[in-house]
Amino acid sequence: LAGEPSGDRIGGALVDALRARRPVKLSGVGGPDLIARGMLSLYPMSDLSVMGFADVIRRMPLLLWRARQTVDAILRSRPDIVVLIDSQVFSAAIAKRLRRRGYRGPVLLYVCPSVWAWKPERALELTPLFDEVLAVLPFEPAVMARLGGPPTTYVGHPALASFAERTVAPSRGPLLLLPGSREGEINRNLEMVRAVAAQFVDHPSVTGFVLPTTTGLRERLTTATSGWGLPVKVVATEAAKREAFASAVAAVAVSGTVTLELALSGVPMVATYVADAGQMKRMIKYQVKHITLPNILAGREVLPEMVFAEPDAPRVATALRQLLDHPEAMARQLQDFREIRALMQKGTPEAPLVDVVDRVLAHAGQRSMIAV
Repeated sequence: LAGEPSGDRIGGALVDALRARRPVKLSGVGGPDLIARGMLSLYPMSDLSVMGFADVIRRMPLLLWRARQTVDAILRSRPDIVVLIDSQVFSAAIAKRLRRRGYRGPVLLYVCPSVWAWKPERALELTPLFDEVLAVLPFEPAVMARLGGPPTTYVGHPALASFAERTVAPSRGPLLLLPGSREGEINRNLEMVRAVAAQFVDHPSVTGFVLPTTTGLRERLTTATSGWGLPVKVVATEAAKREAFASAVAAVAVSGTVTLELALSGVPMVATYVADAGQMKRMIKYQVKHITLPNILAGREVLPEMVFAEPDAPRVATALRQLLDHPEAMARQLQDFREIRALMQKGTPEAPLVDVVDRVLAHAGQRSMIAV
């Protein structure tokens, strides 16, 4: 089960790696990547793409219905392994309902919950639900062990293989605009991204704007940006996204997985996030220091990140201008990004990088075909 585009990409990469070793039969929920690999999704993945308290409340009846539908499908099909990818609240709800109804098959959670950032007691709550957590960040196994969570293994991040580090950082090129991948994120951030972009039309380093997105969001974002009066190119394939990353001078990114993809690619950036009231309250309560994965991995601010309750385009534009106008600032970011990539390629002494297929197959026993 994948509930959002980043999870769908992780699922697609996992299926490819598994099929290099064993036949795999798919069922569940996914988007274009998993559907392209033979999954007939139970329902549209976009039904689960929510972020923030307000989004969840608004979709609660639909989410409860989808949870029942998912659990019933798993119990009917009795797969060899259940792999729930990210979508932490929904994934935990599925696992809890499965265990409550007596399901004893292996259930894996792929992508560790951010218990290191907020609500650490969640780690202990997950222990009876999951046989193993497959972490994509190298420090997470140690955190889960300290908090009493399920067995957790660092398996690397699929972006390591998908996004090569640039050998040359261009001094001129398109500015990437990345307004998020969930409906709520886009609603809260898109207008601010437009206002920032408008201030860089004539910047000597910026040759235009590229907005990478998913196929499901392409039409909406193409329509939205067509009224901006700016030279924005919307692209929606992975190949086009990688090409955009390769040529970009910098990026304005709403915080999410894409900030790690940009860092691994060596694209300088500023990151921002317009949060809803629930998210702001949680960040204050748990004294969250960093919201972007590169900064979290580095343990310090290697790129500017700005969280707002209300959009503040001038502040984001100022940070971007300071980056574009100071080559030494870009150089510092790129050096930090190289160090982050090196860390993720090997893991830590306590949690070295392990092949994700080995961990999945460890729960499959001697079965010749794996049903996921």
